[in-house]
Amino acid sequence: MEFQKDNSFFTGRLKSVGFALKGAYKLITTEHSVMVQFSLAVLLVIAGFYFEISREEWMMQTLAFGLVLGIESLNTAVEKIADFIHPEFHDRIGFIKDIAAGAVMFAATAAIVVGLLIYVPKFL
Repeated sequence: MEFQKDNSFFTGRLKSVGFALKGAYKLITTEHSVMVQFSLAVLLVIAGFYFEISREEWMMQTLAFGLVLGIESLNTAVEKIADFIHPEFHDRIGFIKDIAAGAVMFAATAAIVVGLLIYVPKFL
């Protein structure tokens, strides 16, 4: 199968969106960490409606779980590429994968702080 670039603006964008949706579906259905994080995002949306959070809280919450899912997706891509290039354990590949996982940790920590800032006052 040979790749053919679509030079048409509209159909090219539609194809790009299709590839993105296909990738998001693959992430949500095959990667356990993404499954967990996506489930938490759905629960936060439900909680947001239940607690009637403000517009600003919706923005922060949406950015927080979008950031985590985005970084986790890039981490998964880095891991898949690294495993493809060097399937056996290698110190340098492990180092690269650890750095990518650390990026997820930073994003997740920030998202937890945002969640606590939004929801702890609702319980107090």
